[in-house]
Amino acid sequence: MAPALKLYGWAMSPFVARALLCLEEAGVECELVSMIRDAGDHRLPDFLSKNPFGQVPVLQDGDLTLFESRAIARHVARKYKPELLCGDGSPASAAMVDVWMEVEAQQHHAPAGAIVIQCIAVELLGGVRDQAIVDENVSKLATVLDVYEARLSGSRYLAGGTTVSLADLCHFPIMRYFMETEYSTMVEERPHVKAWWEDLKARPAARKVIESMPPDFGVGKKKTED
Repeated sequence: MAPALKLYGWAMSPFVARALLCLEEAGVECELVSMIRDAGDHRLPDFLSKNPFGQVPVLQDGDLTLFESRAIARHVARKYKPELLCGDGSPASAAMVDVWMEVEAQQHHAPAGAIVIQCIAVELLGGVRDQAIVDENVSKLATVLDVYEARLSGSRYLAGGTTVSLADLCHFPIMRYFMETEYSTMVEERPHVKAWWEDLKARPAARKVIESMPPDFGVGKKKTED
């Protein structure tokens, strides 16, 4: 029997990977409907009927169609593994999961993503990185990681306690690529952030998802084939 869930996108995207990681953590079987960005699959009418913004991922869970990776992750956790949203089960712990998911979305992703784009994507596509953008975002990310270091000095995971939550997992995809840049030393220099990252990437779900996330976003393979 085919899986009831379908996820549309390309697995190397950190946004698609966020959804995939949550599905793996929840132990949910899901069919990845592979798409080709360069072919414009995300701009075809059928896909736009699922997400009018033409962005991946899109999740189909029965009659429910969702887009936006963090919304998908929340839905999967809420329906299939609610403990990812609840921490130790108390309202206070659940609230801290929400807080640190917002921190990831509002404070961490933008500077880490900008560094990844400039240091990996731009150069792979034959461009020249804008070092001013890199420097600006390195400074921003350093401030964020200092906060993480302080937070993680008192607990194993961001929401507190010894239980991984969606707040931690949502960081994994962009961090996977960030750690391929020369600025990975920013993590290595902060012992508690480093331990947290090592813990995340060692999880079986993360090890499986990372297999579809080549450091060159698949561009190197494409150049070889060309």
